[in-house]
Amino acid sequence: MIAFSDVQATIRRQQYLSAPAHELWVRGELLEELGIRDDGRVRVEVVGGEVVVSLPPTIDHACIVSDIQREFHRAEFLDPDFPWRHAQRVACNLERIAEGYVPDLVVVGAEVDEAADRANARFLVPEQVSLAVEVTSPWTAHQDREPNAMRERGSKWNGYAFTGVPFYLVIDCDPARLAATLHSVPDVNGGAYLESRRWEFGAEISLPEPFDVVIPTTSWAAWAEG
Repeated sequence: MIAFSDVQATIRRQQYLSAPAHELWVRGELLEELGIRDDGRVRVEVVGGEVVVSLPPTIDHACIVSDIQREFHRAEFLDPDFPWRHAQRVACNLERIAEGYVPDLVVVGAEVDEAADRANARFLVPEQVSLAVEVTSPWTAHQDREPNAMRERGSKWNGYAFTGVPFYLVIDCDPARLAATLHSVPDVNGGAYLESRRWEFGAEISLPEPFDVVIPTTSWAAWAEG
């Protein structure tokens, strides 16, 4: 068994798997196949053809996600007809590219939320997701961001675009970056977002229509070093 404390980021063991990683992920068998006890705290994903196992979020990471949710809650409270719902760490099955993600936060239409609840669905599919949010950590940031020349494999940026998720918000807590970037206009053929807007920490994130939600970032900070 792999000790929980040894789980850092990417585990490249797919050559030893009994079935394709995505297939095992969909069946809920991937952690067991890797020899990792599923205690409900670890997150397992298939990103860019790699199996990625992540530790639970740090407190500062979780607080950023909660801050975003709080503003959606506020908008819902102020407008009884607010059409958006949100949830943390809901699995998203990107079947078209045989990958599976567990975003830090998803925003879906109220009707999608109600239908998924009635169906007791285990996964969302990309066409149900209006906004995916990822907060970077030192171990998985390269899988959240737009890939560069140093990364040969695709990232979630590519995967969300390939499968048509309209908006992808990356909160980058790298001390060298400290910015939120909203990617939009996905190219489902090229697997790329064609437009983006960036806010440095300290500024207010103004999510455009159809959300019209403003998110303050003054309390956000870099991830802890070491």
